[in-house]
Amino acid sequence: MGYYKGKKKFNKKKRKPDPPGLAVNVYNNNVEGALKILKRKVKDSNLFLDLRKKEYYEKPSKIKREKKNLAILRNKYNILKEKKNH
Repeated sequence: MGYYKGKKKFNKKKRKPDPPGLAVNVYNNNVEGALKILKRKVKDSNLFLDLRKKEYYEKPSKIKREKKNLAILRNKYNILKEKKNH
């Protein structure tokens, strides 16, 4: 038997860093946990919203018009809220 000098080294299992993009590592066959993480990543990245917007082509003038109408509506609600508070 050999003589051991120094401290014992423990083998801690290190988790691999998350893969790039929307990929997820599965540990201990825990598919449900990995699926939960994947769903959260997809939701946070707004991937489905982008796909929904790009489903069909919209003219730039239509997009501008919708943004303008939303701004007018937002302004209208803010004015109503200010009147209500006073």
